[in-house]
Amino acid sequence: MLLSLVVHTYSLRYWFPAAVMIGTAPAYILSWGACRLISAFLPSRIFRRMDDHLYNIYQSLVLFFFENYTGVEIVIYGDIPKNKENVVYLSNHQCTADWIIADMLAIRQKALGHVRYVLKDGLKWLPLYGWYFSQHGGVYVKRSAKFDEKAMKKKLSSQTVLGTPMYLVIFPEGTRYNPELKKMISDSQAFSAKEGLAVLDHVLTPRMKASHVAIETMRDHLDAVYDVTVVYEGTLGTSSERHPAPSMPEFLCKECPKVHIHFERVDVKEIPPESVFFRRWLHERFEIKDQMLTTFYESEDPDKKGRFPGEGQRSHLSITKTLPSLLFLGGLTLPMLLTESGRKLYVRTWVYGTLLGWLWVNVSP
Repeated sequence: MLLSLVVHTYSLRYWFPAAVMIGTAPAYILSWGACRLISAFLPSRIFRRMDDHLYNIYQSLVLFFFENYTGVEIVIYGDIPKNKENVVYLSNHQCTADWIIADMLAIRQKALGHVRYVLKDGLKWLPLYGWYFSQHGGVYVKRSAKFDEKAMKKKLSSQTVLGTPMYLVIFPEGTRYNPELKKMISDSQAFSAKEGLAVLDHVLTPRMKASHVAIETMRDHLDAVYDVTVVYEGTLGTSSERHPAPSMPEFLCKECPKVHIHFERVDVKEIPPESVFFRRWLHERFEIKDQMLTTFYESEDPDKKGRFPGEGQRSHLSITKTLPSLLFLGGLTLPMLLTESGRKLYVRTWVYGTLLGWLWVNVSP
């Protein structure tokens, strides 16, 4: 019985925050709908500001659980600009929690409401979220030959014409790196060798299409590219082997005590526009990541192993930046669930919102 209680208590560490984040979605969507109606006859920039503010509230709720609730220690190497910028965020990709790292950096720059993602096409079928990420400026893409360059250009061009603040998150590897998937890694290395590119050990060969289209489409709108490299400390074994990164449930269960984030700002003027040179530039950026990760995991020097180059600064996120969002969305959701009419509205929002969202996201580029 004691063991069952322990197991049950452990599972609550994940289910409680998951229930709150998912459960507040209908109230959030209804709030967004109300703002949309209010701003329908006002200049579009007013709606965009309201949308970014609401998005900031929801993402702050997410960070309340992924950072304050988990108590994870964030160590940042490099200087994050204090001022907001229009940027493309490029990072290595190893687990479903990677997009949370982008939020962690954005909130420290007071740009959380500006975060938008380039996402796998299949994620557009997520109930409510799939549609909302798209309307907030997110871009869904398919891999390789199915990649629709025109649709991505059209979506990003429409954002830049409106002057939308941009913090566009892209994971150029496309697929999550998992050290246990040996064949995936060897196939990636074989492709690099075939193309005359450096073979990478701790990251996959980056795909250039989405990154190149994003940067070139928005070049006049962008200030910089943020080149980010992430390590979840639990992936460092007792010897030199690398373990898989934590899943989102494992992260929420407080199984990731520390995250190392290496940050480098690259001025957009330094990035070559031609596709051939851009491909080389992007691969060289991932060569740098691979060298840092190799040192992190495999260095025989104890002063270099388990850390990135330079001085790491521990960065604590004040709970005052995230707790208000929990109280706000919780305050909207609970009254809905306490009355019969509220519960009906709650369910209808999930059902009709999902159906309309699926229709919208599949007819809108």
